[in-house]
Amino acid sequence: MMGRMRAVVQRVDGASVVVEGETVGKITGEGLCVLVGVTHDDTEEKAAQLARKLWSLRILREERSCSDVDAPLLVISQFTLYGDARKGRRPTWNAAAPGPVAEPLVDEVVARLRALGATVETGRFGAEMRVSLANDGPFTVLLEI
Repeated sequence: MMGRMRAVVQRVDGASVVVEGETVGKITGEGLCVLVGVTHDDTEEKAAQLARKLWSLRILREERSCSDVDAPLLVISQFTLYGDARKGRRPTWNAAAPGPVAEPLVDEVVARLRALGATVETGRFGAEMRVSLANDGPFTVLLEI
């Protein structure tokens, strides 16, 4: 079975990401905080599908989507979504794509969202990031494309 691009999507009332004391991405008000994981066989088409899904997913208040209310998204790369802790006490990351494969695909998700008209903020690929958010609901879903 082929792997699938993964996204943990949280409905938020504001979110930010800080790298070395600097805020590198921030959204205010209603929107989505999206953690994106890439596996080895993901493609630009999967990135495009994920972007379309995120833009039209009806999980905001009153069953609206980001496209309905022009809500912003904070997109953060997250290779740990492919951690496997079934054996032992230390997860393995074998299913996660390496940086040279993953970074362009996360960038493609962001570019496709922006092409659809979305306001998108991002983290910094490969950096030690501190993510803060107010999960609204709480409401969290896992997408696999």
